[in-house]
Amino acid sequence: MNRLQEDGDTLHLKYSTLLSIVRYDGYTVADIKNPWNEGKVLHSYILVPRDAEMPKNLPHGSIIRTPVQRAAVFTTVHCSLLTSLGHGDNIVAVADLKYIKVPYVQQQATAGRIADCGNGLNPVVEKIIDVKPEVIMLSPFENSGGYGKLEDIDIPLVECAEYMENSPLARAEWMKFYGMLYGEEQKTDSLFAVVDSSYNKLKEDVRGKMEEVKPSVILDKMVGSVWYVPGGQSTIGQMIRDAGGDYPWADDEHSGSLALPFEAVLEKGGETDVWLYRYSSDHETNGRELLAEHRGYDQLRAWQQHEVYACNVEQTLFYEETPFRPDYLLADFIRIMYPNKYNEPLRYYRKLNE
Repeated sequence: MNRLQEDGDTLHLKYSTLLSIVRYDGYTVADIKNPWNEGKVLHSYILVPRDAEMPKNLPHGSIIRTPVQRAAVFTTVHCSLLTSLGHGDNIVAVADLKYIKVPYVQQQATAGRIADCGNGLNPVVEKIIDVKPEVIMLSPFENSGGYGKLEDIDIPLVECAEYMENSPLARAEWMKFYGMLYGEEQKTDSLFAVVDSSYNKLKEDVRGKMEEVKPSVILDKMVGSVWYVPGGQSTIGQMIRDAGGDYPWADDEHSGSLALPFEAVLEKGGETDVWLYRYSSDHETNGRELLAEHRGYDQLRAWQQHEVYACNVEQTLFYEETPFRPDYLLADFIRIMYPNKYNEPLRYYRKLNE
């Protein structure tokens, strides 16, 4: 095994810190670092070409024959990526169908060609077995307690941990791994080069047009009695900085969200220039509806200055597109914060009406 590892050719990844990919003669090893346990491996995958003989003395890991032809996909973002790569017909099962806003998947599920396996946290395993997927793509979570019966059916679980990366481009770079799984390595390499170039051009362009005092931004809104604020090391927090904005929690070291009471957000972010929030609704909300949710919102300076922008995740492709096209979201942030210098239409957000 040591000799094989010495002979490997490591794939250069520009941003990802969780993914490592090494090619060997006859197979490729993709290791995912455990984002919650430093120094540990979350999962190892051994990718073997479908038309090749199975190599001997393979290292330990989940063996996947590539390109994958049949997949169960539990997340809307990965359904979206596969359909955009022209591999929607490889999806044979999904979970949480009502949350998958990919028209092709909805149509195929209605026609009975894609199986709906129910709740992603407790799927109907028998339905998955019936459609014979070669992999199950799902998102891992800290302290989830494992995957229950899914671990007993001898189908490789592809743990899609890119959302734990520490930068937007690191997260997007995982498309290269998924491209390898589906025989689209060249296509995903080219697509990532476009994303990388576009993101950095936007970042450099706004740097040359930044104000001396950068516009400050707060994100999201109350959920019950808690306001989940993206941590300073989150991808969204970084994107605000890349867009030329000032983020009140920029010095915070968390990559996840901070659960704060309204008073804490008001104290630290009440004087910010712009407020961006996401919501889920079958219609576009207005200021009256937002204020009805929490009367304290009218204490925010951004509210008083009419600088509130809303993204309805039901009527946009925010969750489907932005993980692998962070340049799209960065462009929205820049246009919102510097409206006098950029007047292109917004893709996800809209200014909130009274």
